[in-house]
Amino acid sequence: MGVPSFYKWLVGKYPNIVVPAKDDDGGGGTSAASPAGEEAGGPNGVYHNLYLDMNGIIHPCFHPEDQVYPPTTFDEVFEAMFEHMDRLFRIVRPTKLLYLAVDGVAPRAKMNQQRSRRFKAAKDAKDAEMEENLLRERFRAEGKEMQPRETHELSDPNAITPGTEFMEKLSKALEYYIRARLNNDPGWKGIKVILSDSNVPGEGEHKIMSFIRAQRSRENYDPNTRHCLYGLDADLIMLALASHELHFFYFAVLCQNQPENCVPLAKELFKTEETRKCRGWFPRAAEMTPRGRSLKKPYQFLNIWVLREYLELDLKIPNPVVKTDIERLLDDFIFICFLTGNDFIPHVPSVGIHECAVDLLMEVYKQTFNKMGGYIVNTERLKDKHAAYLKVSRLEKFFHELSFCEEKIFLKRYELQERLQRNILRRAAENEWNERNFDNMEGNCDGTDLTVKSFSTRCSISTCSADKSNITANTLELRQNIKDTLRNKQDLIKSGASKPYSIRLGVAGWKSRFYREKFDVERYNEVGNLKNGMIQKYLEGLCWVLQYYFADVPSWSWYYPFYYAPFASDFKGLSQFKISYTMAVLPQESSCALPKCYRKLMENEDTPIQKFYPSRMAVLPQESSCALPKCYRKLMENEDTPIQKFYPSQLKIDTHGKRFLWQGIAKLPFIDEKLLISATKTVENELAVHEMRRNTVQQDKIFMRNSNTLASNASLLQISDCSSKKLPIDPFTSELGGWLSSVDEDGIRCGFFRSPIKDREDIMNDQTVSFIFCNPEPVKIIPRLLEHVEKPEKTLTEDDISRKPLWHTYQGSRPPVTITATAEVQPMTSNFGRGRGNAIAAKTLQWCGNYGGGSHGADMAQCQGSTHDSGGANTFWTGGRACAGRGQYVGTFQRQQAAWRPIGSWARGGGSENRGGHGGSGQPRGW
Repeated sequence: MGVPSFYKWLVGKYPNIVVPAKDDDGGGGTSAASPAGEEAGGPNGVYHNLYLDMNGIIHPCFHPEDQVYPPTTFDEVFEAMFEHMDRLFRIVRPTKLLYLAVDGVAPRAKMNQQRSRRFKAAKDAKDAEMEENLLRERFRAEGKEMQPRETHELSDPNAITPGTEFMEKLSKALEYYIRARLNNDPGWKGIKVILSDSNVPGEGEHKIMSFIRAQRSRENYDPNTRHCLYGLDADLIMLALASHELHFFYFAVLCQNQPENCVPLAKELFKTEETRKCRGWFPRAAEMTPRGRSLKKPYQFLNIWVLREYLELDLKIPNPVVKTDIERLLDDFIFICFLTGNDFIPHVPSVGIHECAVDLLMEVYKQTFNKMGGYIVNTERLKDKHAAYLKVSRLEKFFHELSFCEEKIFLKRYELQERLQRNILRRAAENEWNERNFDNMEGNCDGTDLTVKSFSTRCSISTCSADKSNITANTLELRQNIKDTLRNKQDLIKSGASKPYSIRLGVAGWKSRFYREKFDVERYNEVGNLKNGMIQKYLEGLCWVLQYYFADVPSWSWYYPFYYAPFASDFKGLSQFKISYTMAVLPQESSCALPKCYRKLMENEDTPIQKFYPSRMAVLPQESSCALPKCYRKLMENEDTPIQKFYPSQLKIDTHGKRFLWQGIAKLPFIDEKLLISATKTVENELAVHEMRRNTVQQDKIFMRNSNTLASNASLLQISDCSSKKLPIDPFTSELGGWLSSVDEDGIRCGFFRSPIKDREDIMNDQTVSFIFCNPEPVKIIPRLLEHVEKPEKTLTEDDISRKPLWHTYQGSRPPVTITATAEVQPMTSNFGRGRGNAIAAKTLQWCGNYGGGSHGADMAQCQGSTHDSGGANTFWTGGRACAGRGQYVGTFQRQQAAWRPIGSWARGGGSENRGGHGGSGQPRGW
């Protein structure tokens, strides 16, 4: 779940929110100078609780992008995860609690997104296989030997789905890891560890937030608890803001612009090393490199308190009609960001995160606040049965204001895309012409073999011997070629696969064209009914996501049944729509460990898809059917089954208006949940015992050393009576609230624990205990700061807020930048036209007028602050980069590292800024 690019936008706009993490690289273990439980903390300060969203660890270890030798077995994935978690623990060093949250069965609203992503991944894998076969044939024709592709346990990344064999083994591996560290690592001995694995329903990050909300509702909760949350999804930042906890830190990989790759590491390793294994490309070799050889990623902490400061300044309402409350402003900020899209509802078409949409939403909110009469949401009333926690009349005014920008955004988007397509096609034609001329030059060389092409080919063949080094190099070259080819095919414009964008959003008549093409409706009454249905469901979706972020899953069965969101201008008459859906509860199988107050909820019909196999069948394509038991595979593959229609052989992707294939919308048939469950029930009796075990709902487990105070207090629990013995946790002695019950397999026993991982030793004298753990009973939401919280000193002023024009208000794809010089007047020698002259630099220099007319920036000289003519027209060099174009272009342009912002009118002849003359100096024309 998440908003794409939100983290990058946030760090760019509010740079002081992040600080780099110090890593002392303590080696194989996690312990450091001071053991857990002491307030001394580590080099990055004191953190009481560390929460790991395991998605951010499982996926990078399962299919890493930065390793020369990726894993090929489950055990190697687990070893990489252990190393990863050791490093995270060593950096943060929590003193009280570690929470490991693995994704379980997700709400139905999320399953649609999971289904789309997995079907796309299957299609990509099929395309990659076809491309590999073609390239292997070409390499063999060139005489290059390669390692044959081998099958392995990690061939299908869709194995990372609740109920699969991999997830079952992962749960056992994580339990082994926890017990091993609690037994042997001094840094772990004083902490408690909660494991919520994939058999516990819910997304990992939301299981974490449910725990935090439940704990902070306790009477004796310490409001100065310092939380650290690790994960890869930027929505974790939104969840941290929604917690209204001041001492909250988001922990993530350093935000960088360049993609991860293994080239730097490969260059270093292949200087000296022989052939090694690489997943899917090299067979397992005896002389393997040390496990986990990869580039070390830097980490950073994002301070939620500083982010709150920034937002308080940036969301400042001029002359507000009601008293401003930063907590209410933050809740509204989180709510309006839902419009940029997430894993549950699509984004409003005019709101694109890559077009600085959050800036637009914030500006519209500030301008509309007084017109609305106050805040849009009141999260304090989320638990009230009939409370109006969403003011739809105010939301309608917000959409009305946003709709004024809609056509401008669409029109600019359309014009930029058309311009981009023309430029790409023009450059492709130029490259083709250059290559054709180059080939002609080769043909005139009278048999000489000095050309680059023939030299390269001869070298490749002559050096392609059967030794391991060359086989490795050839195989790596094959891998890179496959990646490059697939990446080029993803670019629909460059590959020539883009379709004419017939809708042309922003051009007169765009809305009727949209509904006609996307929904095949044209009559006025049909369009009206369709829009009303979309608005109804979208409003439900906004309320659903609001409750999901601030309270809990409001409904496991609700989902948004359209591929597209309504337009901002369509949100009218919202008061006529009634929001309702069945409230959610946990599945009945999990009631044995709950207090009585929870059990009465089990009578409600709205539960998650209670069995994991139906949930897997709801999201997996046919290509991943190997992750299912045999009895379920036939339901997928047999054409006579009622659910076969949910698994189309051809994936239809809507790429209209998109440049890249991955941006397209997968138009899959929506799953009929009742039909799916009824079909799977017909074959449930064919499941083996171990398959049935994977198909059950379980509870969180808590682990600690047997010397822990909580373990001593829980010694009265008996294993044999797990269904009736429930022990409330004493929050005064344990600093934790909730309930405990015994675990069937080991309860409070100490002793032997068998290693589930090959080459790992068994734990012979296990000094840890584990229990089933349940959160405290649900209470009222507290969307405000708690009493006695210690507020850090504010460090920001309004000067720290950067103001940029909104995306739709300027020409081009990048905003204009005003550069402030260091001196009052700073003469610089520059070239204009064909002569020399002087430029004038003031404190803030802006030049206005036209540029263009000839060259395309062919002479790529690196000239800071100078302007050159590369052949009969004007090519402006700005910060070492060429900016030129054909024809006349009126407006502004800039580059990220620009030294100037020329908007001037420059003469073809002459050397000064004035028309005519040679080598003189003067002011730009029209100054």
